[in-house]
Amino acid sequence: MIVDCAIYRDGHRTHGPEDFSDALGEARAAGGFVWIGLHEPTEHEFGLVSQEFGLHPLAVEDALKAHQRPKLEVYEDSLFAVLKPVVYEPESDAVSTGEVMIFLGDAFVVVVRHGDGSPLRTVRRRLEQEPELLGKGPTSVLYAIADATVDHYLDVAVELQNDLEELEAEVFSPDRGGSRHTASRIYNFKRQILEFRRATGPLAPPLARLTGNGAFGPGVPFVNDKARPFFRDVSDHLTRVNESVENLDRLVSDILAAHLAQMSVRQNDDMRKISAWAAMAAVPTMIAGVYGMNFDHMPELRWVWSYPSVIALMAALEVLLFRLFKHRGWL
Repeated sequence: MIVDCAIYRDGHRTHGPEDFSDALGEARAAGGFVWIGLHEPTEHEFGLVSQEFGLHPLAVEDALKAHQRPKLEVYEDSLFAVLKPVVYEPESDAVSTGEVMIFLGDAFVVVVRHGDGSPLRTVRRRLEQEPELLGKGPTSVLYAIADATVDHYLDVAVELQNDLEELEAEVFSPDRGGSRHTASRIYNFKRQILEFRRATGPLAPPLARLTGNGAFGPGVPFVNDKARPFFRDVSDHLTRVNESVENLDRLVSDILAAHLAQMSVRQNDDMRKISAWAAMAAVPTMIAGVYGMNFDHMPELRWVWSYPSVIALMAALEVLLFRLFKHRGWL
């Protein structure tokens, strides 16, 4: 559905027609641009918009189906950009992603949003309070959305870092480090980082193109050249995010390796304890087995102190073995 449709001229919102089909003509006549926001439009709804603004059918197909990687594509009449906002859910310690598709033309911006994690009302409201920036045309909308998306990446990275510190404390805790659920928590955390990386990693080349450092030359059609410093700032923030993601992924791999090593050491300790107790149980069993053979010619069977002597021998050997295993750390 269409969330909002407005015409902007000289950095200010103006009253426009309710029908978006007339908005583009008015915007061009007034020297401004029209900004349309849609949330999960149907094929029929978006078909009307794409026909009115002359959007490329391949880009329209991507915008309707979603599930796209962050990218930047240049068509004859418009620029098509895909961003993946990230949402962190503290209750479940989960990372989920939405999608924002932006069509940028000479006098229009069409924004298609999928998912509930990236409301753009705040972006539009904040941009409307900065008429100088909004006066740069459709490029300012692309910058504002990219800046808000990447800034939220930084917040999510901080939240993940806090979760990682809690997970690290749990792994190295003497009480909870051996929990059978720890390995699954570490693996689940690694999956969240992978989901985060899918949103942040592929966005670096498109931002490099917008800063003029891409592989397609210094300029990008439909983007104001004076906006390069702004996109450069967004690109710097994204670089920090990607470095944080790499560090998180490396640390969680190290934590998983440490947890597995701890489990292996604990298993070795358990096996040593079991072996020590088995050895201690074998000594009296062996002695008792000798006296259970019932031979006639066993002279000690008729000694008065033979029974107490054997019991004392067993006890002495048990104490000796216990002290030996205790000294070696097996018990």
